[in-house]
Amino acid sequence: MKNTTVLISGAGVAGTALAYWLRRHGFTPTVVERAHGIREGGYKIDIRGAALAVVERMGLLDEIRAMVTDVRAGSVVNADGRRVASMDGDTFGGREHGDAEILRGDLHRLLFDATEGVEYLWGDSIADLAQTTGGVDVTFASGGTRTFDLVVGADGLHSVTRALAFGEESRFVRDLGYRVSIFSVPNHLDLDREELTYVSPHRTVLMYSTARDAGAKAMFLFADDKPVPVNGAGRAHLRDAYSNEGWEVPRLLAGVEQAPDFYLDSLSQVHMDTWSTGRVALVGDAAYCASTASGQGTSLALVGAYVLAGELARAGGDHAAGFAAYETALREFVEQNQKLGPANIKRMVLASKAQVRMSMAFLNLLSKLPGKDRLMAKAVAPIHRAANAIELADY
Repeated sequence: MKNTTVLISGAGVAGTALAYWLRRHGFTPTVVERAHGIREGGYKIDIRGAALAVVERMGLLDEIRAMVTDVRAGSVVNADGRRVASMDGDTFGGREHGDAEILRGDLHRLLFDATEGVEYLWGDSIADLAQTTGGVDVTFASGGTRTFDLVVGADGLHSVTRALAFGEESRFVRDLGYRVSIFSVPNHLDLDREELTYVSPHRTVLMYSTARDAGAKAMFLFADDKPVPVNGAGRAHLRDAYSNEGWEVPRLLAGVEQAPDFYLDSLSQVHMDTWSTGRVALVGDAAYCASTASGQGTSLALVGAYVLAGELARAGGDHAAGFAAYETALREFVEQNQKLGPANIKRMVLASKAQVRMSMAFLNLLSKLPGKDRLMAKAVAPIHRAANAIELADY
């Protein structure tokens, strides 16, 4: 085995999963993460299709199933709070075939615990990279320098590794024209493992509680082509975007200033012709973000990490061969899942009052039909086809 030392930038799902598989295959991974520890909490995410096989091969599937959100019901509400349509949680969330919904922080913790023995550099990040014939010289934001055989960017949509090795973000990131915001809120509606969705033209709001969270989360999806605010202006931007909305929106926004986990960003995708250059490669959102609207970001990260580590091991650490095989094995899977994002967001955020009225009437009717589960299964079939659009090798 050659090229055994690998620096991974980012301790999210993709980074910790990659560290696990690299170590299992005999590599020596080091993970650098600008946060000072694993991020707890977070919103709920789905693990579907091939990703279920990956976590099973990691020996984590039973633990994941023990930590599922157990959301039991989902409803669409109108401005007065009346439930227009209600379904069981799995039907409402489009889950089937053993899909597992879990809080992101719980998955982070499970993956991190599985990487016991891996070196983590907390509170630091990559500031510069210089590739040589024998490795990559890395300068850290803390001022330290080290040399690694390989570097992998698992640092998300706004990847610093990608910018350093491939060029500026605007070359690869495609804004879908929507924004997403999510943060913790008091559970003032006393929701018990339930999700409520309020829809108006160009604006959608979700509030939900889970078995793994004593409070609740609020999620905002809205059409917007303005630059994403920086330097703390995101809260005001969100309030302005929803200034005239009904339902519980004013109350949810009243606490936005106090939310310690406030998040606002664009719904964007990353499209690249190649995910590697020399001794540097990318995985997860840094390489092929499909956007929150796809519902497949976590699964792409898990499968991508598994395939990248496996192909490097199969190539005996030959980075050129391993990176090329990784792209060949994963490209079609990525493309199928990225197609979901633009299509899904148009159904999640409706463009007119007429579309909202028609959608509410259809959902109301659907929720009363005896065959609603079968009809919903057809509606979410594209997600499950994409989630299974790869045959995993047994590395």
